[in-house]
Amino acid sequence: MKPIRIPREEKQDLIQQLEDYIIDQTGEAFGNIAAEGLFDHVLSLVTPYVYNQAITDARTVVSEEWSRLEDELNVLERPINRRR
Repeated sequence: MKPIRIPREEKQDLIQQLEDYIIDQTGEAFGNIAAEGLFDHVLSLVTPYVYNQAITDARTVVSEEWSRLEDELNVLERPINRRR
């Protein structure tokens, strides 16, 4: 599984949101370096769960699409007249 790549500006924005959340919840200042470390750690913990859910969701979509295609192919079949 490839690591998640988040553009630098977006990652910094997420880290700032994490810092703000921690300050709001605890009233304690939380430095940028600590917040980035926490962010990276949490991301590494949740990534496999998110990845597996994405695979499950993709599998469901592909299965539904396959079923739809089978139905369309069945409609295209022509009857065969067999003489006896």
